[in-house]
Amino acid sequence: MESDVIIRGITSDNIKITAASSKNTVERARVIHGLTPVTAAALGRTLIAASMLGNALKNPGNSVTVQIHGDGPIGKIVAVSDNEGNVRGYCRRPAIELPLNSKNKLDVAGAVGSSGYLSVIKDIGLKEPYIGQVPLVSGEIAEDITAYLAKSEQIPSVCALGVLVDRDLSIKHAGGYIIELLPGASEDTIERLENAIKDVPPVTQLLDDGMDIKQMMREVLRGFDIRFLDETKVSYKCYCSKERVERMIISLGGKDLEEIIRDDKGAEITCQFCDKVYRLTTDEIKKLASGARS
Repeated sequence: MESDVIIRGITSDNIKITAASSKNTVERARVIHGLTPVTAAALGRTLIAASMLGNALKNPGNSVTVQIHGDGPIGKIVAVSDNEGNVRGYCRRPAIELPLNSKNKLDVAGAVGSSGYLSVIKDIGLKEPYIGQVPLVSGEIAEDITAYLAKSEQIPSVCALGVLVDRDLSIKHAGGYIIELLPGASEDTIERLENAIKDVPPVTQLLDDGMDIKQMMREVLRGFDIRFLDETKVSYKCYCSKERVERMIISLGGKDLEEIIRDDKGAEITCQFCDKVYRLTTDEIKKLASGARS
C-alpha cells in the first residue's frame, strides 16, 4: 500500500502548489468513525485541507485546526494537523445519509450547509494562537478554504479537494491541491494560470485516471515548469494518551474530582479523534487528586 504524501512545488512564475494524496488517511477516518459516503467526503475534504495547511508550518509542535460550523445535518467538523501534515479529525454526526445532489454526486454542501462559518486556528508557539474566520461560501469546503486564504491571509489561491467512495464504501481515491500566487506574479502569469486551471477535471477524476500526485500537479499547471521542493509522508495520526487524559482529569478541579470519587464509578473517556477509550478507576483518580493538591 502506497503511503499518503504531500508534495510542494514552485514555478519560476511565482506560483506555489501544494498537493496531497490522502486515500489511507480518509479511509482510516472512515473506519474509526463509521462514516457514510457523504460524511466521509465532507470530513475527508476537511482532513486533506488541514493536512496541506499544516504542512506549511515551519516548526515541530506547530499545529493548525480547521473547524467548520455549518447549519447542515452533519454538524461541526474538526480537523487538526501537525507541522508535517499528519492529521486527525471528527464530525458531530458521522452516520447521516443524504440523497445524491442534482449532479448525481455526494451532497457535501447539503451535509455541511451553506450558512455558518469556517475558522482556522494556527498554534505557532506564540502566547495566543492566530485565528481566522470567514463565512461559508458554499459548504463544498474547497471554495470555503479558498475564501479563507483570500480574506484572512490575503493569499490569492485556488483549492481543489476530492474524495471518491468505492462501491464497497471504502475510499477509492482522496486528494487535493492548493495553488497560491506569490508576490511578484505578473498579470500575464495570472492570465495563464486562469486558462490552465479552467478546464482541469476534478481531483478524483485525475486520480481515477491513474495519475500520481506529481502528474496531477503537472496537469493542473500545464504550461508551467514546476520545481518540486519536498515530499512528506503523512497519515491519520492521533496524539491521545493516558497521560493526556490524566492531565485533563486533573484540570477539572477540586469539586468535579470529588464528585467523581464520591460516585465511586471511576471515569471513562473516549477520544473524539480516534475513539480510543480510556478507563480510570476510583483509586487512580484519588491519586491524581492527591497529586494535584500537593
